[in-house]
Amino acid sequence: MESAEWFLLYAKPHQEAVAQSNLVRQGYDTYLPLICERRYLRARWRRVVEPMFPRYLFIRLDSTRDNWAPIRSTLGVSGLVRFGVEPARVPEALIADLRCRTAADGIFHPASPEWTKGERVRIVDGPLAGYEAAFEARSGTERVKVLMELVGQYTVVELNEHQLARAV
Repeated sequence: MESAEWFLLYAKPHQEAVAQSNLVRQGYDTYLPLICERRYLRARWRRVVEPMFPRYLFIRLDSTRDNWAPIRSTLGVSGLVRFGVEPARVPEALIADLRCRTAADGIFHPASPEWTKGERVRIVDGPLAGYEAAFEARSGTERVKVLMELVGQYTVVELNEHQLARAV
């Protein structure tokens, strides 16, 4: 497919994977970038894999050889994104860059921030939200220890890493 280009598709809400599987079944080349994020679900923090760009996926089409007509009626697809009458083209370099950033499982895993001992951090979630502390150490894959001044004394508190942000 020498003259094939990437285009942007708009999917129905929460049906990106459905649209992709139906398009692939019809013989189209698609790409749905996924990202692993932390969400607060059912009273606890969980890792969820979801589309990097909700409601959007990419499709590679050749304007001279591919039949574009079935795309709009494919289950899960709302239609091609257009600028005026022209479908939205996506540079090949963008797709290549997105694919390079994903792990072997095809999912983008954002890097955890690197903290240095003594760095000032702000607690942004939980019962201690709004307080500042000093980063002390990692205590697991997602747990950290911070040094806080509470009731006139310094205390080491263990928190989930997602509860911290850099102090400004």
